[in-house]
Amino acid sequence: MAIKHNQQIPHNHFRKDWQRRVRVHFDQAGKKKSRRDARQAKAAQVAPRPVDKLRPVVRCPTIKYNRRVRAGRGFTFAELKAAGIPRKLASTIGISVDPRRQNLSEESLKANVERLKAYKSKLILFPRKTKSPKKGDASAEEVKAAKEAGHKEHVKHASTILPISNKTEIKEGKVSDFQSEENAYKKLRTARSDARLVGVREKRAKAKAEEASAKK
Repeated sequence: MAIKHNQQIPHNHFRKDWQRRVRVHFDQAGKKKSRRDARQAKAAQVAPRPVDKLRPVVRCPTIKYNRRVRAGRGFTFAELKAAGIPRKLASTIGISVDPRRQNLSEESLKANVERLKAYKSKLILFPRKTKSPKKGDASAEEVKAAKEAGHKEHVKHASTILPISNKTEIKEGKVSDFQSEENAYKKLRTARSDARLVGVREKRAKAKAEEASAKK
């Protein structure tokens, strides 16, 4: 029943227990700063190692969002094999692996293989034992240079490992700047009109033919 006029509100339960049941977010600005400080502290602690693992580039689901790309859960075994990275080694050098994901297109496979190769070319593996480094480990000079140059860079960009961008190639310009050979709007309207009036036109043509035959 809708409330009308200046009547009493029935069953008015307005006495909330504010201390226990109502939650406010007056500390939102402060929490934002504390989260940022925590991220920077974590980045400084693990530097020059990145904070997060390398993630693949995947398409967003559904027709509405599939024009966008985002970071996925992990790379497939096929992508790791094409990039020449053993699956057991991948998780130990900061690469996320998802055994359930599958490659449904050559485009995504190629893009993620190139991403892995770019990461592999920039990767500097610190030896676990400096006195007896293994095959593929960085030299002492490379380790020293990475520590000096990478510390500030990783603290500044804590969560960016080969960042994924959705920017298009055309930065400036309007739709009217790109001339088309045909008017798509007019073409669609004509097709809709033809589909809607097909019965009326057939009836009209039939009546005209019968009238012409009757005159003969």
